[in-house]
Amino acid sequence: MKKRWGLWLGALLLVAAAGCSASAKEGVSSPSAKTASSAQAGPSAQTAETHRIVATTVAVTQMMDALGIELVGVPTSAKTLPARYDGATRVGNPMSPDLEIVKSLKPTEVLSVTTLQYDLEPKFESAGIEAEFVDLTSLASMQEAISTIGGKYGKEDEAKALVAKYDDKIAEVQAAVAGKEQPKVLILMGVPGSYLVATEHSYIGDLVKMAGGVNVVQGETVEYLASNSEYLHQSNPDVILRAAHGMPEEVVKMFDEEFKENDIWKHFNAVKNGRVYDLEEALFGTTGNLAADEALDALVGMLYP
Repeated sequence: MKKRWGLWLGALLLVAAAGCSASAKEGVSSPSAKTASSAQAGPSAQTAETHRIVATTVAVTQMMDALGIELVGVPTSAKTLPARYDGATRVGNPMSPDLEIVKSLKPTEVLSVTTLQYDLEPKFESAGIEAEFVDLTSLASMQEAISTIGGKYGKEDEAKALVAKYDDKIAEVQAAVAGKEQPKVLILMGVPGSYLVATEHSYIGDLVKMAGGVNVVQGETVEYLASNSEYLHQSNPDVILRAAHGMPEEVVKMFDEEFKENDIWKHFNAVKNGRVYDLEEALFGTTGNLAADEALDALVGMLYP
């Protein structure tokens, strides 16, 4: 279990980008990243109308819509994008946007996410495109990014209202679970052909922590680890959460076969007690998204039936 993710783990995660598309990929953030959550707005807020902004992921596109900010470019995705952007140019898969199309839009700003930065930043730089990477690795970082972007484009009121919405939900959830016994939780992140274990540093792990769950994986600094079923059995979680990404139906089938064919799973308390839950991809992305409040409600129902 202590085995850190290697290159092959990184490749697996490339398949599970945060709700970006049906077959998007995911990279690893760079510590030297320039992120939207840490970028400072200028002396005075700039109006979005004076800018040509391209959002390359679904999560960022939805965030910009919630703030009422126009975009000239949006990702190509099987997911339904906000109607506001029906006339915007599709710029390709979030993990591999078409840089020629992006450049042709003459953008003043291109936005991606930090989970894709390791893979995308060199490509953007080679194409002469200056991109910013929004930190959506936790609900708190998403709120910070919302505030920063809102301030930059004169949407402070919209940003404050959106941030307050999540603050209210967090307070509601904390009050609901206060004093209850905290369940031990194992989070499995499935992608076609394999699965990883999510730590509390992953987005879903962050939500579980806020909902009062205790991740069975402690003392790690990365978001995901290779799975070791024997080690995990020793932790004996009360609840197992299975997140399916990339090709959800195929991944759920993979999980079902794994739990049926690998004899060790039947010895887990979570399995014996029927407390294994498949997470809905629309609510539980690999990075933060606007469905965070609904995801927290769903988690409370799973952790405290």
